[in-house]
Amino acid sequence: MFPQEKQLFFKTQGEEVYLPASRVQELLEAQNDGVSPWRIFKIMAELVTGFEFLKQCGKAATIFGSARCHEDDEMYKEATKLAFLLSKEGFAVITGGGPGVMEAANKGAYDAGGRSLGINIQLPHEQRINKYVKESESFHYFFTRKIMLAFASQVYIYFPGGFGTLDEFFEIITLVQTKKVPPVPIVLVGKEYWAPIVRLIQDDLYERYHTINKEDMDLYHLADGAEEAFKFVQESLREEEKLT
Repeated sequence: MFPQEKQLFFKTQGEEVYLPASRVQELLEAQNDGVSPWRIFKIMAELVTGFEFLKQCGKAATIFGSARCHEDDEMYKEATKLAFLLSKEGFAVITGGGPGVMEAANKGAYDAGGRSLGINIQLPHEQRINKYVKESESFHYFFTRKIMLAFASQVYIYFPGGFGTLDEFFEIITLVQTKKVPPVPIVLVGKEYWAPIVRLIQDDLYERYHTINKEDMDLYHLADGAEEAFKFVQESLREEEKLT
C-alpha cells in the first residue's frame, strides 16, 4: 500500500513509535477481529494513502452522479461533455471510479487527453473501476473515501443520482456553510431533477422552518447542461482570482 521507505508515527502511553508502513500492513492483514485496535491503523493508513494520492492531483474537479446511468442517457452525454471541457481547461477530473455518470466523466477527461482519476470503494462483490480511469486509489471504508472526495477539488459538480449523490451534495454545502472549507463552485446539473430539491430547500428549510439563512441558497448553482455549468465554473474562478 505504501512506498517501502515510508514510516507511520504513533504515540501510545506517552511512548513514540515509528513503524514501517509495510509492517503496519502486515499487522492489519493479521488482525481479523472487527473490534481490534489495529482497525484504527487501517483507517489511518487509508487516510495517509488517500491524501498522498490527492497531493499530486493539482487543480481538480470532482463529478458525482448515478451509477445507473447508461451511455444513451442524456446525462451521460452531458457529463462526458462537461468533463471534456474541464480537462481542456486544465482540470484533473475525479470521480468515484465506477459506472454511470462516473464513467461518463472519466471518459470525457480521457478523450480530452486530461487526467482521469477514480476514488473507488472496495465491496464484497468488487465494484468495477471503469475503463476510462487512468489513476485510481481504492478504499475499504466508505467514510475515508468520502473524506477524500470532499477534500479533493476546487470544483464540485452533481448530476442526477441516488442517496450517495445527495449525501455528497449536502456534505459539501454543509462544509462550506460552516466554513470548514473555503467557498468553492458547487454546480447541480439537470434542472428537471434538481428543481424539486432546490424548492424543498427554499420553501421548507428557509421560508417555512427557518433552518437555514437566505445566503445559504447561494452556495450552489443550478445549471441545465454541460455548457451552462462550465460557464459558471469559469466565471466563479475568475471572480475568485480578482479577490486574491
